[in-house]
Formats: sequence, structure tokens, C-alpha cells
Amino acid sequence: MSPKEVMNHPLPPELLQDFLQTRAIEEKMLIYLRQGKISKWFSSFGQEAISVAAVHALKKDEYICTMHRNLGVFVAREVPLMRLFAQFQGKLEGFTKGRDRSFHFGSQSHHIVGMISHLGAQLGLACGLALREQQLGTGKCVVAFTGDGSTSQGDFHEALNVAAVWSLPVVFIVERNYWGLSTPEEEQFKFKSFVDKGPAYGMEARRFDGNNLAECYSELTRAADYARKEGKPILLEANTFRIRGHEEASGTKYYPEGMIDTAMSDEPMVKIFQEPDRYATDEKALNVAIDAAKARVDEAFHTALALDGPNYDIEESTRDLFAAVPALPDSASGSSRDMRLIDAVHDGLKESLALWPELVFMGQDIGPYGGVFKATEGLADVFGSNRVRNTPLCESAIVGASLGWSIAGGKAMMEMQFSDFVTTGFNQIVNNLAKLHWRWGQAVDVVVRMPTGAGVAAGPFHSQSTEAWFTHVPGLKVVYPAFPGEAKALLMSSFNEPNPVLFFEHKALYRTVREDVKEGPQFMELGKADVVCTGADITVVTYGMGVHWTLDLIEDEDLAGQLELINLRTLVPLDFSAIRSSVERTGKVIVLQEDVAVGGYAEHIVSRIAEECWEALDGPVITVSSDATPVPFHAALEEGFLAKSKLKEAVQKLLKY
Repeated sequence: MSPKEVMNHPLPPELLQDFLQTRAIEEKMLIYLRQGKISKWFSSFGQEAISVAAVHALKKDEYICTMHRNLGVFVAREVPLMRLFAQFQGKLEGFTKGRDRSFHFGSQSHHIVGMISHLGAQLGLACGLALREQQLGTGKCVVAFTGDGSTSQGDFHEALNVAAVWSLPVVFIVERNYWGLSTPEEEQFKFKSFVDKGPAYGMEARRFDGNNLAECYSELTRAADYARKEGKPILLEANTFRIRGHEEASGTKYYPEGMIDTAMSDEPMVKIFQEPDRYATDEKALNVAIDAAKARVDEAFHTALALDGPNYDIEESTRDLFAAVPALPDSASGSSRDMRLIDAVHDGLKESLALWPELVFMGQDIGPYGGVFKATEGLADVFGSNRVRNTPLCESAIVGASLGWSIAGGKAMMEMQFSDFVTTGFNQIVNNLAKLHWRWGQAVDVVVRMPTGAGVAAGPFHSQSTEAWFTHVPGLKVVYPAFPGEAKALLMSSFNEPNPVLFFEHKALYRTVREDVKEGPQFMELGKADVVCTGADITVVTYGMGVHWTLDLIEDEDLAGQLELINLRTLVPLDFSAIRSSVERTGKVIVLQEDVAVGGYAEHIVSRIAEECWEALDGPVITVSSDATPVPFHAALEEGFLAKSKLKEAVQKLLKY
């Protein structure tokens, strides 16, 4: 559709109505805030035209990723006002049951994916949402909002680059309002227009007057049409101004004198009154519509205000961390074959792709190259490059894209090339994946595979034990197998989860441990530990490489029958009942981990043992960990650093106690 065709196209009557309703909410919220009826407000006053127009430029089932100043999206998508106000007031009838504020939520029924406070994170999600539309061949596009301040975030660059490389139908809208909280845009970037950025990414870029409702509708309609028909991303700069503060408590005292007066003379409502004929109305009808909109706000707001506030319920809050897990499919009962751990992982990945057509793998070098550890070798040849996708080197955007793919109805696996590299995708995991279901009930069907651990002379940036970074975060499941058979079964069970799972695979075990593993789909319940061998004197609780260190010690020191070895298999959920039962039999316990002591997961286990098994203990609970330094490179240094070198002494000490 050409610019002229769009401009001559009649404006939908709901466009003006939704704008007036949005403005009425903005004006009323400032009153309610002063009256203490809401606690915080992020105002979009003066920017409403962009959000409202975006909705009307889209189909009702095209996703929109929103930010602070996109109230108009929620209004135009017909989110019930009473429920919207219940959200703002922290009532149970809101979208987050009082657990999160303002616009930190989404709604599948309205095809809205809300923000988190870490600005820019929503852009990677838009890539995943658009990838799903692209792969399903729906012909739909996705819109993602961001502010000019948050374009300084790496997420902005990562998402635009991914969208361009993958030719995704995303309309990126930068609301250029000239301020990032109190920081003016000249302290954020040094270019004249975001239009200059588009060609650098290999994408179309345009700009328009974000204060002109009709122009917003025309330009956004044209951009959405481009993204759908061309199957490509487009970058839009919507020029506007943030008339209110970042949020009301911040104020605007830092604005130069006269700036707000100038902005008020050019804001969207002024322009509507200047050309009411463009909207098939007149000044009198506009004022009548404004009064009616304010009356609807008053009625809905006070209905929400009369609702009871929430009461804290620990059981409900904990239950809402995770989506309900469907029953595990039956495991195949066919033949077995000898597999190394890496073979079992590969086999589990292959069986999962065959079992779930909606499952897509994403990661660096996982396509034809097969990944740096060859876990995905040959899978792209069998299932195609659309399902086993090489990605740019951008962990944050790819974790975000995995989440977006999941929200749109798919299953996703993202491979961290090394678990150490997860630091550059940390925010998406701990603040988006982990909290999403608890906040607004959205399932998160994402597995992040994490090759981890030392023992391969890889140095401080490829050898860290990172599992405790995530066991601390509510809302994540953490799996860490020690043997090939359980690795395959736990991996496939992780894909069965509608919850985020971090799946740790010890690199040093990939090609050093092997056993017969059943062929075909295999499943194993998460949260069930295994007693590898029984013993009468000491319980050793461990996981991953620690299981093999303990088995080596039992064999070398002839400790069979003395040490009882518990392989946790999953850290979250933790099978503490298995630990308790063993400690009650032996009376002594060692918790062994490859991680360093302070802040390691062993500390949590030890704390629970001390609290819940005190009467069964016949000696101190001993933690055996690696030294509190980074992982050294040279093999001799690494051997001395690792917890393995300290295990024998700990066992001997506890046996004598």
C-alpha cells in the first residue's frame, strides 16, 4: 500500500474513540495519584497517538510488545477498564494478582506481551514471536515498542540484528520522546535520527510525526503492510515528547524553562482539535466524547477500588511459580545400545525433535557444524535449518527469542555454547523466563542447555560451575545428570515441561562415561534422586562430576559398603526426602560439589540437613567444594583447585569422628 493510498484510506471511527479514552485515563490517573488511590503512574500523556494507532494498524491477533508509555495499546485492544484499573491498584482481579505493577504484564487473549523493568528485553521476544509467525506462514507481523533511552541497551542492537539476519516481520517502533528519565537524548546517542540506523542493519527505516494521530495510523499501517508482504523488519522513529516525568514521582524540574509549554502546543489532542474534519467530527462532538470517556473511567476505576485487596498466601504464591506439568509420555521399551553422555544427549535431542513438531533449537554453531561439542551434529540435515537454527553471537536476544517462540505456542531449546557465556543472557533468564508464569500466568516452554564444568584445562572463562547462579532464582528448574541414560530421559522430560529448565551437561563427562541406553523416547520425572550405591557409615550427596569422583574414591579406597552415594539428578526441584532417608540410616553426611563453597548449592542442602535432620546426625555436616578462586588453566593447577582433591581427606576425617 503506497503512502498516498494509506493517507486517503478512511480512518476507522474507533481510532479517535480509543485515543480519547486513553487521554481520559491519563488525566484521571493524575488525579487518583494525588488522592492516594494509586501508588505510581508512568504517564503517556502526549504520546498516546502512537500506541492507539499501532493497534488499529494491526490485525487483532498480531502480537504487540509494550513498554511504560503504551496505555493506548491496552485500551485499543479492548482490555476491560475495570480489570486494567484493578491491575494498577494491585487487586487480585488484575492480571498479576497484585504481584507486579502498572504495565508489567501481558495477556494472551489480547495478544499483548508486557515488559519488565529492564528496558530493551522485550525486543528479543518480538523476534521469537515473529519467527513463529514466519515459520507457520501466517502472514502476520509483530510490533515492538521501545524508547529512545533504551536503545542504548545491547538488547536493542541484538534484536535488530537478529530480525534483519533472519528476515523477521517485526515493526520496531522507537518512541523518540527526547528523555531517558532525566538524561536528555544528546547524552544517550550522537546521531540525528534513528532512520540512520536502519541501513546499517540492512533494514528499511522511516520516521513520522508521533503527535499526529492520523499520520501515526497511516505510517504504522504502511509499515505493518511492508513487514507482512516483504517478510522483513522495519525500524520506525515516532517523534513525540514526554510531557510528564519518567514517572510522576520523578517530576520534570530538570526540563529547560518553556519546554513543556512548547510541547503542549503540539501534542496530539491539540492537533485533533485543529482538524476535527479529518476525524469526521467537530469540536462540540469531541467535548461530548471526552466527557463520556471520563465518565467510563470513573465508573470502572471506582468499581475496581471497591474490590478487596490481596492477602498473602504462601502456598498459592509458590504454586504459581510453575505451570502445571502434563503427564510424562510413556518411555519406549525397545533395545539398548552403548552410548557416551554426548551420544545420549544427541539421541535425546533427535527424539525430541521427532516427537514435538513445534520444537525449535537455537544456538551458535549448532547447525551444519553440529555445535562445539557436536551435540547437534547431523540434526540440521534431518530436521532442517529452520528447526536447528544457527544464531548470531547474542545470548540475550536468543534467550528472548526462545521465550517469544514459546509464548506464541512453540517449544524452544537454546544452547549456551559454554555455561560461562550465560552471563550475557542472564537478565532474560532470571527476570523474564523465571518470573513470567508467577507474574501473569504465561507458560514458558524453554530449555537452556548449559555445557559446564572444569577438568578439561579450559581456564577461567570456559570451566565455571554456574548452576548456583540459578538455583537461587525462584521460577527456574535446574537439571544436572551424571550418566548417559538419565541425561537422555531427563532432557526429554525437560522438553515436556511448560516451564523454564536449565539443563547442565558436564563437558568432561561427554566422552568419558558410557553405558547402555534405551533407544526411542525416554522420560524420567524431574525431582527424583538416585541412590547409586548403599553404605552404612557416610552419605555423600552430590551431582554431576561429583558422582564419578565419589565412585572413584569408593573403588580406590575400598570403601564399598561404607559410603552411600546419592546422585541428585535435579537441583530444583530437590529430592530432599531421599537425602533425609539416607542421613537417617548413616548418621553422617558429606555434601560434595564442584562449585566453590561460598554461595554454592551445597550450602542450601547443608542448611536443610542441619535444620531437618539434626537428631539423626552423629557428626558435623561437611561441605567439600573447590577453592574460592577462578578456575586455573594448567591441568596441575586445576587438579589442586578442584573439590576432588579434598574428598578423600573429608571422608577419612568423618569416618574417624
